[in-house]
Amino acid sequence: MNSGELLERSLAYALGSVTGVEAGSLGRGTPCAEWDLGELLGHLDDSLDALHEGLTGGRIGLFPGEPAADPACGFRRRACAVLGAWAAGPGERVLVGERPLDVRVMAAAGAVEIAVHGWDVAQACGRPRPIPGPLAAELLSIARCVVGDEDRGARFGAPVQVPPRARIEVRLLGFLGRRDSFPG
Repeated sequence: MNSGELLERSLAYALGSVTGVEAGSLGRGTPCAEWDLGELLGHLDDSLDALHEGLTGGRIGLFPGEPAADPACGFRRRACAVLGAWAAGPGERVLVGERPLDVRVMAAAGAVEIAVHGWDVAQACGRPRPIPGPLAAELLSIARCVVGDEDRGARFGAPVQVPPRARIEVRLLGFLGRRDSFPG
């Protein structure tokens, strides 16, 4: 697995979801019960800001930057900056607070976050977009490595039971506490 390629594919998927954001829709509910669409987009923008910090400065601060006035536009702009920073050649390690992390692990974990929240955005916009199967398969293997019990309740919901032969995207969503549909 190439972390940069995975990050790029996740960003492309999420950017496609963000195109569904319409003016006046930021108050809509999302699969992330505690966030409306505007807050979810703000969280995505903050996640990209952290990735960009790690890629360009070798350190991720523990406090978020300033939110964009237009969160959908901010996400698009930040996504391009992250791709440019990866293409410029990141270092090998990044400090998260004071803890070192391999930059490839940071990128892979970021790819999970970005793609799954891209799915959340599409659901909130009433334009469901399945996460492509090959991407979902790679993301599920990463999610199983980086999401632990201590992340449940705070960052992710409890796993949702899905049929054993469910599509890989549905298994990824279930692992991260989401149902494969959202009433909107």
